[in-house]
Amino acid sequence: MGIPAAPSAAGRARRIAVIGGGPGGLYAAALLKRLDPGREVTVWERNAPDDTFGFGVVLSDETLGGIEHADPAVYAALQAEFVRWDDIDIVHRDRRHTSGGHGFAALGRRRLLEILHDRCRDLGIELRFRTEAPPASALSSQYDLVVAADGVHSLTREAHADVFEPTLTSHHCRYIWLAADFALDAFRFEIAETEHGVMQLHGYPYSASGTGASTVIVEMREEVWEAAGFAELDEHESTERCAKIFTEALGGRPLRGNNSSWINFRTVTNTRWSYGNTVLLGDAAHTAHFSIGSGTKLAVEDALALAACLEEQPDVPAALRAYEEERRPVVASTQRAARASLQWFERLSDYLDQPPRQFAFNLLTRSRRVTHDNLRLRDADFTRAVERDFGCPDGTPPMFTPFRLRDLTLRNRVVVSPMDMYSAVDGVPGDFHLVHLGARALGGAGLVMTEMVCVSERGRITPGCAGLYTDEQADAWRRVTDFVHAQAPGAAIGLQLGHSGRKGSTKRMWEGIDDPLPDGNWPLDAASPLPYKRGSQVPRELSRAGLTEIREQFVAAARRADRAGFDLLELHAAHGYLLSGFLSPLTNLRTDAYGGDLPGRLRYPLEVFDTVRAVWPAARPMTVRISATDWADGGTTAEDAVEIARAFAAHGADAVDVSTGQVVADERPEFGRSYQTPYADRIRSVTGVPVITVGAVSSWDDVNSLLLAGRADLCALARPHLYDPHWTLHAAAEQGYAGAGAAWPLQYGAGSRRPRTGRADAPKQRLQLPV
Repeated sequence: MGIPAAPSAAGRARRIAVIGGGPGGLYAAALLKRLDPGREVTVWERNAPDDTFGFGVVLSDETLGGIEHADPAVYAALQAEFVRWDDIDIVHRDRRHTSGGHGFAALGRRRLLEILHDRCRDLGIELRFRTEAPPASALSSQYDLVVAADGVHSLTREAHADVFEPTLTSHHCRYIWLAADFALDAFRFEIAETEHGVMQLHGYPYSASGTGASTVIVEMREEVWEAAGFAELDEHESTERCAKIFTEALGGRPLRGNNSSWINFRTVTNTRWSYGNTVLLGDAAHTAHFSIGSGTKLAVEDALALAACLEEQPDVPAALRAYEEERRPVVASTQRAARASLQWFERLSDYLDQPPRQFAFNLLTRSRRVTHDNLRLRDADFTRAVERDFGCPDGTPPMFTPFRLRDLTLRNRVVVSPMDMYSAVDGVPGDFHLVHLGARALGGAGLVMTEMVCVSERGRITPGCAGLYTDEQADAWRRVTDFVHAQAPGAAIGLQLGHSGRKGSTKRMWEGIDDPLPDGNWPLDAASPLPYKRGSQVPRELSRAGLTEIREQFVAAARRADRAGFDLLELHAAHGYLLSGFLSPLTNLRTDAYGGDLPGRLRYPLEVFDTVRAVWPAARPMTVRISATDWADGGTTAEDAVEIARAFAAHGADAVDVSTGQVVADERPEFGRSYQTPYADRIRSVTGVPVITVGAVSSWDDVNSLLLAGRADLCALARPHLYDPHWTLHAAAEQGYAGAGAAWPLQYGAGSRRPRTGRADAPKQRLQLPV
């Protein structure tokens, strides 16, 4: 065994072992050798040089820019091979919609490997093909750095699973990589509705030589794959069958495989990406579903970042920390987008009845990386056509179209989400509530919601929670609604009515959220005697008499809400409060008629809803907020949420406000942009019930995108309205909209344009002199 060379003066590794000869491993080797020609770099690849899976590889302009800057020779070779195109074709029920301006570049995976092989040889890198690499544990003692680029089935990752802590998640679709010997003229998505279920084709060109070539991926849910008999077919039979199913897309041409098999996509994540001097790269560290781009793209970007960090940092440990810090948030964002795209295709059958152009828009924006505004820049004509189908008058963004619930017409689709302020005295809302809610009504939102207003003193969350259990409280709320109706014409104000259940008698949020009061506690009521978290009070399990008493408290509060002048009433059955506690199997352990299966757990919330609906004016809408998942094993599932929404709609709910979580303290939410919208989308697409979506919807572009794609009817925003009470009016100004959907108060008219900043009168550059 040789003695490892000492690191260079800059702390760069001198002897480097790369496990895996895919694009990521080869490009990392090439970069590291080019940056320091004195390095000894060896690549192990167990397959032959021309063995590869798949066919075409798609790279983004951003990735290519990084390659051009880091290695012009590789960039020039790639440029000579790329097939470029701009269009996406979506074919659904014999209708093809084309969207342009997208900008793709692809080449054959085999040709990419040849380019990287040649570059590595030119640089003096040792390539060991048909050779199994020694274990990383052995290499790490002989080399300064071990790069494990050994793919989704990484032996390195598995050998040190106790350190890397990988999580591999299999998904619900089967897919197969195939190729066609002609070049498609666009990125093509085609939907086939067969007797066995829905199948989809993803296809794109990757070679223009001769007649060209295209990658063709055929995908379908597992149960469709089984029903269609693909499990019994070999590669040749599967290929022929797929060609027949998608004969129109292929123009009757055949498909071919390359040791192709039907597989389930697996999402790979790791808690750590490095161990000692061994580092994971590409699919060994992370995977992202093929429907948003190439895993090769991520691997190449990993290689660029790793090489840069080794140059910039004083030693290998610091470089590996910097590499992970740089890449992890980028990869996490990509994986969130990939998960949204993957889940969209898993649920494809839910969208088939959408109008054709809306279906196409929904598909294009499925990952949330392409948005309404972005698509408008890429293809204005297509986007305008989708807007017209939606009902947008010319010049009106989707968010400023009206929406009707019973006799209430909202001027736009923006809702100020309920936000607990914990600022009432003895349940009475005061000046703070008047200013807080009044300012947001003046700010242009179509509907402003109160915080959860409690139906009894014992039903409060904190001592500062507002109530509607006395006439004094009702009179104070009337002061707020009168202001909104008089000073913000066109704005509606809604009341969220609830009971804290087992999450009551706690400190205000800024004093310690969900922490019990140090003194002055009041007894709690719940579906079952389960404390919310360690140290929380154990609630009383409600008896039949207790259930009736609280139900009547809801009725009394609803009558006061009517007299107080609210336009809409929402029943709070989410976030682990009393009614939510009945719905979740984690918090309802009852053995009577109000527990057990989902119909039993729904019984009491529906009783409350029915009695409130009976006293709430028939012309005014009533909604319900639910937690569509508990983010915990054994809790409410997405399928349960659909049935819960369906049940409330059958009892007269005009819309379902779809939130998630906060039901149990040990939840594990999957946060991210618009992260709760898929649950609202599913409820809307399966049941047809109007939905309000919430949860990290932060930009007007998000709102427009979600509405136009048909994923929601209304969008509720909380933190953006804390940051900017006039968020809706500013969204209108930024989009150049000045219609009735976002009318500025007369007093604020002078502020309806963005203030100028800095000079705008600099002379224009007119001449350019030759160098």
